[in-house]
Amino acid sequence: MNTKRLLIVSMACLSTTAWAIEPGPSSVPQQGTEQWLQLQIRGVVASPKLQTVSSTERDLAMQRWLDSFTYKIPERYEQKASGSMSSK
Repeated sequence: MNTKRLLIVSMACLSTTAWAIEPGPSSVPQQGTEQWLQLQIRGVVASPKLQTVSSTERDLAMQRWLDSFTYKIPERYEQKASGSMSSK
């Protein structure tokens, strides 16, 4: 009885369209990005050279990551302290 109920619930979940993103128009840059991501997923553009990291490099990267947790996060950011954006 439980197997039958599970099968019915599974079929109901799979039949709904709310689980998928509807295909639609995309920009040219977005299409290019998606193509590169697909190539990377499939390993088509993977480097034939094995890329390794030394133990020293791993230790330094880990230390940088750990140190990032010691930076104080200010309660507020001052607009003028961070610079400005202007269109020219």
